[in-house]
Amino acid sequence: MGTRYQHLAYGDAARARQHAVARPAVPGAAIPDDGPQELTSRELRMLTDAFQFHLATVTESGWPYVQYRSGPTGFVHHLGGNQIAFADFRGNRQFVSTGNIDADGRVALFVADYPLRKRLKVFGRAVVSDDPELLERLRRVPDGEISAVCERSIVIDVEAFDWNCSRSLVPQYTDVQVRERTQPYIDRITELQDEVAALRARLD
Repeated sequence: MGTRYQHLAYGDAARARQHAVARPAVPGAAIPDDGPQELTSRELRMLTDAFQFHLATVTESGWPYVQYRSGPTGFVHHLGGNQIAFADFRGNRQFVSTGNIDADGRVALFVADYPLRKRLKVFGRAVVSDDPELLERLRRVPDGEISAVCERSIVIDVEAFDWNCSRSLVPQYTDVQVRERTQPYIDRITELQDEVAALRARLD
């Protein structure tokens, strides 16, 4: 899996607290950084199946800045290797995230599957692309094409990732997910109502 995540996430202060409070400390510090962690099918499935995630960038004043990004399922694309990308929709015209990426490409993604209580944290280096052919490719999703206005592409070379445990992640469902789970019961209730109506008609 690699140790890049541990080397990027855990500084001296975090290690000191690990040793003081939670012996043994989280492993990885004593193992040399062996470069970017290679995305596997598990991480790629989580990323490309996502319809939402949170994107953190670094402001020029050194502060973290987090934005919520969403789109139709499949709006995050795998370009090959450790590279992923997504179309950047027209927003509030503040350009904070894209400006931060222009100044410092380091980003972090928090991707969660709330019904399954899975979460993936990703570190990467991003660039803003104005390539029209790439943008046209990223507008295509499994169900067709993104209808929102797409102005540019965000391309991320993944450096490291880590899977969180499911503890404390509260399951949440979209209206579509609720409908998928309840539709069989609704259909069955409808069938039973039809049967009851037919039996009442015969009795009458």
